[in-house]
Amino acid sequence: MINLEKLNQYKQAFDFFSQHLSYPEELSIFNEEFFEATFASGMPGLSSIRSYWDKIGKFDELDKIQEQYIETFDFQKKATLYMTYAKFEDSKERGQMLARLKVLYEMYGLNMDQAELSDYLPLMCEFIFAADWLEDERSLESFSLLFAVIEDGTYHLLQTLEKQNSPYFYLIQGMRELMKSCVLKQEVESK
Repeated sequence: MINLEKLNQYKQAFDFFSQHLSYPEELSIFNEEFFEATFASGMPGLSSIRSYWDKIGKFDELDKIQEQYIETFDFQKKATLYMTYAKFEDSKERGQMLARLKVLYEMYGLNMDQAELSDYLPLMCEFIFAADWLEDERSLESFSLLFAVIEDGTYHLLQTLEKQNSPYFYLIQGMRELMKSCVLKQEVESK
């Protein structure tokens, strides 16, 4: 089960994740003030996210950051930002999961661009950031599905990024740590 109150406290981080996992079109997203305002001291995943920030900051020009992004996500089939692809590839089950995710977004008022697939990680992060889900009784079940898809897809992505020695490894690792901190551990009843 997801601790929605805690997740809500970290909404701004998902805006950061969405921006940094999308194709970088401007240097303004690499603003130290935005980073510091988003990630408070002691926040889960901060050490990993800081490692990403330090490594990506070594690319001092937008075209170098874009080149790193393209090399990481566009030329590596296993480094996909589509969270259901590693598990289902192009199977019928993937199509069903994509449909479920699209319905989930629509329940909260998000109308997706028809050209985008609903399992695209930057879109999923943007949804967590932008949607008004905290007081909705459907959110516990909905976010359990959303988290399961992200957890599964980022697990495979993380393995690939680590092999590539990519700075994005640390961003995904930090996001996973932050998300894990929002999962309630279920107590086992003793008999």
